[in-house]
Amino acid sequence: MAPPDCVIVGAGPAGVRAAEVLVAAGIRPILIDESRASGGQIYRRQPDGFRRAPSELYGSEAQKAVALHATADRLKASVDWRPETLAWGLRDGALHLVDAAGRTSSIRPRALIVAAGATDRIFPVKGWTLPGVYTLGAAQISLKAQAMAIGARVVLLGAGPLLYLVAWQYLKAGNAPVAVLDTSSFADRLAGLPGMSARPGVLLLGMTYLLDLRRAGVPIVTGVTPLAFDGAGEGLDAAVEAVRFRDGRGRERSVACDAVGFGWHLRAETQLADLAKVPFDHHPLLRQWLPRADALGRTPVAGVYLAGDGLQLAGADGAEASGRLAAYAVLEDLGRPVDVAARARALAENARMKRFRDGLARAFPWPGERLAQALGDEAIVCRCEEVTAGTLRASVSDLGAAEVNRAKAFSRVGMGRC
Repeated sequence: MAPPDCVIVGAGPAGVRAAEVLVAAGIRPILIDESRASGGQIYRRQPDGFRRAPSELYGSEAQKAVALHATADRLKASVDWRPETLAWGLRDGALHLVDAAGRTSSIRPRALIVAAGATDRIFPVKGWTLPGVYTLGAAQISLKAQAMAIGARVVLLGAGPLLYLVAWQYLKAGNAPVAVLDTSSFADRLAGLPGMSARPGVLLLGMTYLLDLRRAGVPIVTGVTPLAFDGAGEGLDAAVEAVRFRDGRGRERSVACDAVGFGWHLRAETQLADLAKVPFDHHPLLRQWLPRADALGRTPVAGVYLAGDGLQLAGADGAEASGRLAAYAVLEDLGRPVDVAARARALAENARMKRFRDGLARAFPWPGERLAQALGDEAIVCRCEEVTAGTLRASVSDLGAAEVNRAKAFSRVGMGRC
């Protein structure tokens, strides 16, 4: 049997738009996703039986979500659609899969587009393993997928557009946060303004969210440094009760709550790119290692292409543009005709999304060094292995670990997918 022309991993905005371009060119790609339905995280669909309007689920992005869902549904007859399927390995060009029934399989496609998206980017805070502490993404999924808030008195902490979007969504759901704690400062916002002006409509929308929160009386504190998520009880009876932090003036403060959502932007899902042996480069603004690819998403590894947040962290609109670009690269490399004008439009759109992304990175910078300095030795940094910050620091200072893998060998920190 001849190998399939293309496999796409991920049926979010990037994967769906890549499939759309390939189908229009006469290719029937295999489209794989871990979830039961297409849409990705940003346009996650509600469970069967739920009948909430798109405006309730996606707010200002409802029209885009509906359009993407409609495209994905239309494409099902033209793609080999494999939901609830995990791409767990990639070796020597073979993509290894397992479906919901536990059946395993392997595929060797001529071209592989990885559109795996991103996950929450978090940093350990003392008490972050307490029941009632969630990531911002989990707090949002709770609303989208189950129409439930994570608590009655919710504190949201972090930096970036997701912080204010989730706060606004909770407000509109009738469960206004008791506080929004932002680690970025007003000076940071000014530094990011030129880049964010690449998308004035989105910038205005963010300002509207902020204004709505202030009008509702939601306290917003900027320039904070989180110190601890304080809780009470033992074992199954333990629960978060407050967020303790230092404000921009250096004063220690505390806000009572029964749930916390926290996070800083997103972290690219790069495991498959790494397994494919794609080289990585450090992005100085995003402060992450990202896989290397050209403007179309073509990597230095033959037959491997990247799209969406797993490549560039440029949001849903940027993911749609980069998904199309990856498909154009596949068509070009397979010797198929390419719509040059459409490719040029996608390139221009993607460049604009990256300018906006860089503006956001300046406006809401990753505060890793500040958070690390504030983290006490007793705080857990690896919840699976229960490794503390003190143990990790000792692996460097006392045992001489000079890089992450050595520290892992000494302390077992970071042994899991996280």
